[in-house]
This record gives sequence, structure tokens and C-alpha cells, in this order.
Amino acid sequence: MEATVPIQNVCVIGLGSMGMGAAASCIRAGLNTWGVDLNPAALETLRQTGARDAQTAADGFVDQLEAVLLLVVNAKQVNAILFGDNGLAARLKPGTVVMVSSTISAQDAQQIEQRLAQHQLLMLDAPVSGGAAKAATGEMTVMASGSDAAFERLQPVLEAVAAKVYRVGSEIGLGSTVKIIHQLLAGVHIAVGAEAMAMAARAGIPLDTMYEVVTNAAGNSWMFENRMRHVVDGDYSPKSAVDIFVKDLNLVAETAKALQFPLPLASTALNMFTEASNAGYGREDDSAVIKIFSGITLPQGKEQA
Repeated sequence: MEATVPIQNVCVIGLGSMGMGAAASCIRAGLNTWGVDLNPAALETLRQTGARDAQTAADGFVDQLEAVLLLVVNAKQVNAILFGDNGLAARLKPGTVVMVSSTISAQDAQQIEQRLAQHQLLMLDAPVSGGAAKAATGEMTVMASGSDAAFERLQPVLEAVAAKVYRVGSEIGLGSTVKIIHQLLAGVHIAVGAEAMAMAARAGIPLDTMYEVVTNAAGNSWMFENRMRHVVDGDYSPKSAVDIFVKDLNLVAETAKALQFPLPLASTALNMFTEASNAGYGREDDSAVIKIFSGITLPQGKEQA
């Protein structure tokens, strides 16, 4: 198959909130879609959505794939899936495109691309953003770098999952760097939103009132509007966990160190998320960073009341 022929058969690995939305979007777009995850409930959901198959591994359908979309947590998981025991890279057809959409360092992305090239596989360094809601409607933002051939072959997938695709360049690692800088903003916005809401709680201001004011005024941000709603509702079920931002803001810090660049705000946000994780909130929603503030009373959800 020519490297520039668009693909039709795609597998999404990692069926969390973003991966599930991406897989469902591929199905709606008419792509032959398979799914892989360790969670049986996620596999069953994708089957009911219309997937060709969904398993804990791609053993049964790997020979049919033309593209693989990885939406797992970190570089360690990406490497284990591709190059670990019974790794996928050695079993994919030459010319298959691997779209790595996890938040990883530029160095990790480059090393993954080099190992994929040994198997004659293409890579698109393509982190995503937009949250579960945008993923579910096929309106994610993709910030990607890679070869023209990788972009061309993945065009049907990109059109299915994204409202905006930014071609950052051809060098693998550039997409990951853009995502890391984006995560600097996302993490700081959540942390400062939590600080503001905690201060409102200390001042005795009803948090639903504070939330309404901010979301209709100049101090609002997408992250405040999305995450501080969880605080108002007292719902810390993880859409994106505290420990995810410990990981992402550490990537920010490592990238800045390599650039010899100061991070006064991002460093503080990292300390806040790390404190929340150490206090036992690591697997809760990232808005649970507000729980590091003592002496305040927070709303409780129905399941907590």
C-alpha cells in the first residue's frame, strides 16, 4: 500500500473519556474501528457503539489495521504497548501510521518515532485537548507534527476526531512541546481557580454565587468554568485526575529546565497538585486540588452528604 493512501481501518487504544470519544467519532465517520482497553465496561460500551471489535489486546485484528491511535496516560504505557512483550509495533503492517496522542515529552516522542521507523511504521506526534465533551462530538483540538505522508494517511481520522488540527511542523516532538506548554496554562488555571474559590469559601461567599459571577465576568477561563463546576457540585469523580497534572506539570518543569526557562507560576501549581496527591487526592478529579486549603467548608455531592 502506498504511504499516502488514506486509511480506513483504525484501532483506538485507551478508551478513557478522550479515547472513547475519539473511537465513537471514528465509527460515526464510517471508519472500520476497533478498540483496546483493560476495562471490560469500556470495551462493552464501544462494542455497543458499533466497533468492529473491542478487546484487551489487538491480537485478533492487528493484521487488518492501517492506523493506531494511542490515547493512554504516559510514555511508559505507550512504550509498553508498542515495544513491550508481544508489542504491537513488530506485528503491524509496514506503512501503518501510529498517532501518539498521549501527553509526553518531546524526547520521548522522538525516541518512539525512531523505534517505530525500525519497523517501517509512520508516526504522528499528535497530542489532543478539548475534554471529554469535545472528544465525544468529534471536536477535539489536535496539535501535531510529522511527515506529510503521516498527515495525508491520517486525514480521515483527523477529520473524524477534531474540529481543529494544527500542523506544528514536520519534526517529531514539536506537537508534544505545544501540548506541554498548553498544559502549563491548564494546570495554572485549575490551581488559581481553586485558590480563588477557596478564598471565597473562607470569606463566607456561597460558591455557586462566586462561580456564576466569575463565569459571567472577565476573570473566567475554560478551565475555571469546567473544573470549578465540579467544586460547586461537590463531585470529584475523576474526569482528569490530580495525578495527571502532577505528571503533566512535571513535564512542563523538565521542558523548561532544558530551555533554561523560569516557571514561577507553573512551579507553584505543580507544588499544589503534588501536595494534593500526597494528601490522598491523587485519583480524584483535578479540581480536588482545592482540598489542600484548610479551614474552609466545601459543598458536598449527594453521594458524600
